[in-house]
Amino acid sequence: MQSLTRLTVFLCCFWAFTLLYGEMVAYWAPLWTCSWPHLRSSSSSDHDHYLKVAVLADPQLMDRTSIGFPPKSLALEAAQFYTDLYMRRSFHLSILPFRPDLIVFLGDQFDGGPFLSDEEWEESLNRFKHIFSLSEKDGDLPIPIYYLSGNHDIGYAAFHSQHPEVISRYEKEFGARNYQFSVGKVNFIVVDAQTLDGPKQGKETSLSWDFIKNISNDATINPKVLLTHIPLYRPDETPCGPHRYSSVINQRISYAGTDHGILYQNYLSEETSTHLLDLIQPILVLSGHDHDQCTAVHPNPAVLMHTVGTVSWQQGNLYPSFMLLSAANSSSDSTNSEDVVSTQLCFLPMQTHIYIWYLIQFVITLVLIITWPTNGFGLSDKFMSYIRAVKNNLTATTKEKDEEENEYEMIWDAEGSMHLVKKATTKVPVQKPDIRSTGRSGVVSRLTAKKHSQEPEASVLVDMSTELKSDDASRLQRLSKSKVRKLIQLLFRLRLLVVVAAVNVPLYMMLLFKDWITDH
Repeated sequence: MQSLTRLTVFLCCFWAFTLLYGEMVAYWAPLWTCSWPHLRSSSSSDHDHYLKVAVLADPQLMDRTSIGFPPKSLALEAAQFYTDLYMRRSFHLSILPFRPDLIVFLGDQFDGGPFLSDEEWEESLNRFKHIFSLSEKDGDLPIPIYYLSGNHDIGYAAFHSQHPEVISRYEKEFGARNYQFSVGKVNFIVVDAQTLDGPKQGKETSLSWDFIKNISNDATINPKVLLTHIPLYRPDETPCGPHRYSSVINQRISYAGTDHGILYQNYLSEETSTHLLDLIQPILVLSGHDHDQCTAVHPNPAVLMHTVGTVSWQQGNLYPSFMLLSAANSSSDSTNSEDVVSTQLCFLPMQTHIYIWYLIQFVITLVLIITWPTNGFGLSDKFMSYIRAVKNNLTATTKEKDEEENEYEMIWDAEGSMHLVKKATTKVPVQKPDIRSTGRSGVVSRLTAKKHSQEPEASVLVDMSTELKSDDASRLQRLSKSKVRKLIQLLFRLRLLVVVAAVNVPLYMMLLFKDWITDH
C-alpha cells in the first residue's frame, strides 16, 4: 500500500512539472535561444545604432472556412480556442519580452476573410485584437504595428472585380495596402502583391504599379526593404535553407480566364518579380504566404529573400516561427546589406509535440497504475527478504547441532576414565494384529482386521460422485471470488488516477485561462 501511495505522489508531481513546462515554461525558450541580431558595423553592446523590428506572418485565425466544421459547433469552438490561445501566449510570452520598437504582420491575418459575412468578419477581428492585444494600451511604450494584406484577407485580382467591398472593409480597419514607412535610416516598402499579376488595365493592379513607380522616382538614398505577402519568383526546386520543415513548393498559378485575373498563385511570376526589383532596388525582401521558412536569392537581380513561417501551430508547420530584424539607426556609406539590416529567425514552442507527449504520458500513467505491484520493485525489500532467509537457515542449523549433542551419554570404565558414547536409538516395536487361536489345529482368526478393511471400501464407492460434484462447485466459487477480487483491486487502483487528475486538472485549467483572461 505504501508503494502505491509513493507512486501516486510521484505521478502527481510529474504531471505538475509537465503541465508547467508545456503551458508556460516552453514559451520562455525563445528568450534563451534567440536574441536581436547585431549589425556588422556596430558593436554587440551598442544598442543605440539600430532599431528593433519583430516580424510575424500568417496568423490566419480559424473560422468556418478552415477545416469544415459546422459554424458554432463545439469542435470548431475548441479548435479556435486552442489556436488563439497558442498565438496569444506566443505573442505575450515569447515576442513582446524582446521589447521591439515596432511590429510588422506580413499578411493573412484571417483565414476566410474574403468569404466571411460582415458579422463573421467583425467576430474574427475582435479575436485578432484580443490575441495580439490591439485593444489594450501599453502605457509606458506604445508599439507601432504595420500590416500587409494577404490573399486570405482580400483575395486575388479575380475576386476584387467581383467583390470590391472586401477591399474597402479591410482598408477601413488596417489601412492602405500600398505604403512605405521608415525605421531609422531604412525605408520599408509595403506592396499589395495579390494585385501585381492581375489584369494590366484593372483598377487595383494599376494602383499598385503606380505606387511602385512613384517609389522608384523617390530621390531618397536610404536603403530599402521590400515587404510582400506573396514571395517573389524563384526557380522550381530551389533549396530553402536548413530551417525549412516541409518540401519545397513550386510555382502554381490559376487564372479565372482571359484578362479576368488570378485565382491563386504560390509566388509572383518571374517577369513581375524582376520588374518589381528593378524599380524598387531593395537590399532585402521579406514575405509570408508559404507558411514555412525559406531563404533564397533571387537570380536576377541578386537579392536576398526571406519567407517567414507562420506564427500559428494549426497552419501545417510543426515549427512556428517569427523574425527579429535590426535596422540601422544612423547613416552608412556601406553598400553591404549586413551593415544596414540584419535578421534572426526564432522558433516558437512545438505545440503538436507537446500534446503528443501529454497523450503518451497519460498512457504511461494508466499502465503504471494498473500494473504497479503492491510491494513495489524496491531493492531494499528484496535485500531484507534475503537477510531473513539467511537468518532462518542459520537458526535451523544450530538446532540440528543441539539435537545431535543430546544423543551422547557419559560412561566410566573400570579404570575411572570417562567416555562419550552415542546413545543407541530405540525402535518402537511394531504391533502385530490381534491373532487369536480358535483350536488345536492352530487355525488363526483375524475377524477384526477383516471387518475394518471392508468398511472404507464401501464408503469410497458410495461417496465418489458426491465428492466430484462438491469439488467442481467449490472450484467455480473460488474462480468467481477471484474475479470479483481482481475487479475490486482494479477499481481501487483507478481511484489513484482520479487522485492524480484531481490535483492536476485544476492546475491545467488555471494555466489555461490565466493567459486567456489576464490583461498583459
